[in-house]
Amino acid sequence: MFNIVLFEPEIPPNTGNIIRLAANTGSMLHIIEPISFELDDKRLRRAGLDYGEWQDMQIYKDWNNFIEQTQPQRLFTISTKGQKFYHDIDFTLDDYLVFGPETRGLPDPVLYHSAVTEQVRIPMTANSRSMNLSNSVSVIVYEAWRQQNFINAT
Repeated sequence: MFNIVLFEPEIPPNTGNIIRLAANTGSMLHIIEPISFELDDKRLRRAGLDYGEWQDMQIYKDWNNFIEQTQPQRLFTISTKGQKFYHDIDFTLDDYLVFGPETRGLPDPVLYHSAVTEQVRIPMTANSRSMNLSNSVSVIVYEAWRQQNFINAT
């Protein structure tokens, strides 16, 4: 299925929601450190997580470690700096979808890394703030899954 990548997440409830989203869509979750909270934080549990939802999650010590271990064939960074809208991308199974930290987004060395296939954005009206991270992940993952005719959905 798809690979959701959180680069240095900062807000526990967002990460908890994304863990649940990954479980509900059959996606693999990759988290790149540093993480600014404990993964067993009570705020994560508030998202109603059960232990089974933590199965398909991998943690990496940094960006280079992530790239070395996964060697992604297609990797999309999601950013307000993206040139293409998400609905213009033909997603395929096993794509990696990279989202940045809530307060600062992806740094340029990640956003424009040589492994990146394309920078993608979610349309917004002018002068508006970015969407909440967990909402942004939902929008992209569900579009990618829709393009695959919701494979493995019940």
